[in-house]
Amino acid sequence: MKEACGVFGVYAPGRGVAHLTFDGIYALQHRGQESAGMAVSDGQTITVVKDMGLVSAVFDERTLSGLPGSLAIGHTRYSTHGSSDWANAQPVYRSVGRAGFALGHNGNLTNTPALTERAGMLTSIGASDSDVVAELLSQAVPADNEPASAGDHLRQALRTVLPGLEGAFSFVLLDATHVYGVRDPHGFRPLCLGRLGPVDHPEGWVLASESPALDVIGAAFVRELEPGELVVIDETGVHSEQLFAPEAIDAKLCIFEFVYFARPDTRLYGREVHGTRRHMGELLAEQAPVHADLVMGVPDSGVPAAEGYARRSGIPYGQGLIKNRYIGRTFIEPDQLTRANGVRRKLNPLRDNVAGKRLIVVDDSIVRGTTTRAIVGMLRDAGAAEVHLRISSPPFRWPCFYGIDTPNRDDLLAANLSLEAIAEFLDVDSIAYISLKNLKRAIDAPGAGFCDACLTGDYPVAVPVALRSPKAATVGAVATPADVDEAVGLQAALPGV
Repeated sequence: MKEACGVFGVYAPGRGVAHLTFDGIYALQHRGQESAGMAVSDGQTITVVKDMGLVSAVFDERTLSGLPGSLAIGHTRYSTHGSSDWANAQPVYRSVGRAGFALGHNGNLTNTPALTERAGMLTSIGASDSDVVAELLSQAVPADNEPASAGDHLRQALRTVLPGLEGAFSFVLLDATHVYGVRDPHGFRPLCLGRLGPVDHPEGWVLASESPALDVIGAAFVRELEPGELVVIDETGVHSEQLFAPEAIDAKLCIFEFVYFARPDTRLYGREVHGTRRHMGELLAEQAPVHADLVMGVPDSGVPAAEGYARRSGIPYGQGLIKNRYIGRTFIEPDQLTRANGVRRKLNPLRDNVAGKRLIVVDDSIVRGTTTRAIVGMLRDAGAAEVHLRISSPPFRWPCFYGIDTPNRDDLLAANLSLEAIAEFLDVDSIAYISLKNLKRAIDAPGAGFCDACLTGDYPVAVPVALRSPKAATVGAVATPADVDEAVGLQAALPGV
């Protein structure tokens, strides 16, 4: 029941919202490749279409042309620890009130069992946390005979239900005449607002997980939603309110959005992600220099950091791996065997570029080590003389309970091996990770809050599990950022560094 996905919403009368939503979730395809769906309202009826597969496989021109309306939401999903099947595809729909409502969710809740019990649902049915939230909202929607509009009905339900949720959520919702967007009080997952048309005469409004989904439909970026903020969009414009008490607001955007998840052209905290990744590489070159002939990045999210490393170190940058552009991201494949088998389908070495060379290979992260080990093996087979691995994030040592596919600490390479053992396992001549301090320096967003629990074990929202760790038997006794930085400073290196 753990999800991290891409969500999209649009209110644009007369603009063909189904086509806009298709383009929007297509731009968010990197956030999930298992299922896709959208819900469209014509003001009277909500139609939901969803299925397993990529956005382009679920929707075609015939499907889109049969979805008239003025407002829509869209969703593209990958499952983390939950099942990957049609029943868990989104948007989720509930038939209550005038036309019902639909919901799309990016994130993962940590108190789902308690919410399931509160909703009166059977825990054995395997419903996702998104289903549970939809059920709670449907129970909280006032009866139709009460003197309130459809928008007031769902808005009141959100005010009632959302303060009881724990964990990460960015929701988009739709009823007959309104589009809603809301972030949890920590803002773990991104959500931004865009405008269609000129400032003085808007033609519509858009919500999206990432700003490129606005760009692709010609919408102007307006701002990121604040943690805990609810926006309601209708014919009168955009209306905002804060659902949570001031003391509950504590911005903690997932730091891995900058490291890996977000597209390089996305803007977060006012920074374009590509530039921050390049800066990571520059600081990594200062922190962990090594003599080599070529700097290369692992496509795609390792490339900007590799460019930065090469520029700061003075070592030539070049390509060592070619990516099959028709293969998806191996990290978000639903199981480890699929990820492992997908590496060689996805990447192939440029033998003439790497043969006989001392390589600095820059990648964004190592989680399980499956992909990295296969990549190093390919480079060795292609004749690389040395492989020095540089990682533009600190060691990933702790499971994420807010939406990343790392439910078990036993699966995390850096949680179980020393740097020397990691280097031996991956068959590299040296390995170094960027420090947490330098990672935050690279992002360069003074005063901004981040969730770095996967790196430090410091969880902003309590998780109801005991973590197996030499330092912490339960949540509450956790590693600190200082502990991690101290460990990162110890590089595993063989002769030649």
